[in-house]
Amino acid sequence: MNKQLKISGMSCDHCVGHVKSALERLDGVSRADVSLENNEAEVTLSDEVIDGDLIAAVEAAGYQAEVP
Repeated sequence: MNKQLKISGMSCDHCVGHVKSALERLDGVSRADVSLENNEAEVTLSDEVIDGDLIAAVEAAGYQAEVP
């Protein structure tokens, strides 16, 4: 199962790494592909993860996220 997130506040590859790491630390997330160019993340889930947890992880890393 995949979920899409719109991410704002990223300005460089270092930011992409922070968002990717924050998402991949969540239980139930097997992979996160983050695009600086598109300001989005595609998250591959191995278990159910609620949207609020994904958004909270991104916000804790210092960026904004929303489910489109």
